[in-house]
Amino acid sequence: LLLARGAARTAELATRAALGASRARLIRQLAVEGATLAACGGLLGVALAWLGTPALAKLLSLRDLARHVADGELPTLAEARRLDDDAIVERLTRVRGIGRWTVEMLLIFRLGRPDVLPVDDYGIRKGFALACRKRELPAPRDVAKRGVRWKPYRTVASWYLWRAAELAAGARRRPG
Repeated sequence: LLLARGAARTAELATRAALGASRARLIRQLAVEGATLAACGGLLGVALAWLGTPALAKLLSLRDLARHVADGELPTLAEARRLDDDAIVERLTRVRGIGRWTVEMLLIFRLGRPDVLPVDDYGIRKGFALACRKRELPAPRDVAKRGVRWKPYRTVASWYLWRAAELAAGARRRPG
């Protein structure tokens, strides 16, 4: 519950910084006083038109995340360290707005897992195309198929593929 409240406060501050105080107040109202807003009927349509769909999607995602945390459905960091990668992906992707890619980034950068290959990541696919001298971006299944060779260190392969894409992009931007 404390984490959910902290997430709500962080979302409020980020929203205030991004959208300004008046919109931030409205978003907070939408998040915290959903039942009251539902009773107002037409106000929801006006609020959505003013905020825009992306803001609403983020708001709904934050509310769902807070609900999952409050209900104890998500593992703590200590619990996540003991779970296998597939179990973490399965549990976290139940939350609206959290997809496989998001969880894979958590596995790599927060949990330090050594065998993660985010095949849907554009940088991974671009680096793979460069490394394998392909003209077109490969399908995620093609990256996954080749990635089997890199087990159990696919995270390291990911770092190299990202770097290849980054270096190629830098070379295209430099004059001369």
